[in-house]
Amino acid sequence: MNIPIHFTDGTQLQYDPHTGQLGNTEDGELVSPPLHRAGPFRKSRRVHHLKIQLGLSCNYSCSYCSQRFVPHADQTTAAHVEPFLAELGTWYDPEPGSRIAFWGGEPFVYWKTLKPLAEALRARYPDLVFSIITNGSVLDAEKVEWLDRLGFLVAISHDGPGQHLRGPDPNWAPVLELYRRLRPQNRISFNPMLTRGNSSRAAIAAYFIDLTGDPDVPLGEGSMIDPYDDGGLANLMTPSERLEYRQAAVAELRWGGAQNFSITYSKFRAALGGAHASELGQKCGIEREDSITVDLQGNVLTCQNVSVAATAPNGMSHNVGHVADFDSISLNTITHWSARQNCQRCPVLRLCSGTCTFLQGDMFQAACDSSYTDNVVFLVGAIEAATGKRVEYIDAPHLPEERRDIFGLRGYRPKKVIHLKSI
Repeated sequence: MNIPIHFTDGTQLQYDPHTGQLGNTEDGELVSPPLHRAGPFRKSRRVHHLKIQLGLSCNYSCSYCSQRFVPHADQTTAAHVEPFLAELGTWYDPEPGSRIAFWGGEPFVYWKTLKPLAEALRARYPDLVFSIITNGSVLDAEKVEWLDRLGFLVAISHDGPGQHLRGPDPNWAPVLELYRRLRPQNRISFNPMLTRGNSSRAAIAAYFIDLTGDPDVPLGEGSMIDPYDDGGLANLMTPSERLEYRQAAVAELRWGGAQNFSITYSKFRAALGGAHASELGQKCGIEREDSITVDLQGNVLTCQNVSVAATAPNGMSHNVGHVADFDSISLNTITHWSARQNCQRCPVLRLCSGTCTFLQGDMFQAACDSSYTDNVVFLVGAIEAATGKRVEYIDAPHLPEERRDIFGLRGYRPKKVIHLKSI
């Protein structure tokens, strides 16, 4: 289906969210609708992206953390490393360039486990890509040298001027030494998230430019948070704040305030090109056959943010199988975007990809509202960059007025909403 996009100069073009095409085509029904991917999703033995969940313990307590209220399983320790490695070869046969990601909690809380595990894996798989996300708070000279020597890609979780929602600043000396070492090989980034109190990408970029002295400092993540509990909901915007955000965020795109964020370019590319929606995966890619998350006991998890002790919102266990019985792994905890009622008709489908795939009910709706507001800014930015025109209105009758009159140029004003107090 094509959606009319109205511009401030009175002209309009048609946009097809399934193909990413923008032009003067007539509105009509989609000829080849996306497949309905109902699941359960299976896993292939040709694993390209292996995520190893070390545990959920963390030395921070972020107010919007997706793991905050997830029940912890029995802790894995260094004693689990050797048995895990002994069995790994029975089900894992990666090609050069495949990725292993090491996850917490805070993964360096598990240093006594992480160190021998990663070193053994690097000796066994010298051509694989290693990645890790850390809050940087327990880095020291030994860990900096170790990350550099083992060839890690490193992302530092920090929200810049909004860091108070996550925790204290780390000791910057080892973080900046790691940045100095890894930046020439493009192996490091800072990964901030956006919240209602920290929603300017330009302000976040300015913070990290000042911190590093690097005008091209690379910034990953950079999207609005998804809510997983009341703490997450409290950090989402109200309807009036969403309107203000859309106005400010598109202005930042126009003058280049978001150019340090990698998502600016990936979202622009997704909006106006690429594969048909029938080939479009979920936001995080966990439904892919070649992506798998395991703990050190060989349990297969929905994703790295849960444990075997946790239950998904649909009532199924987040423990979806075991590598000892690979053919029985069944990812039945998620809902693909193609099975969501409104995703197939959504203008930002190509950019959002269905937000978090295991959220349900009111929590999913809150995530959807937030994700639409965030992604429609990039859709507008891509269209304006391609046409040189300014978008006024998205003429999609099936959408509520907030999602059509995105900048309030035709009079949309949200009703007053009392927001949850911050937790």
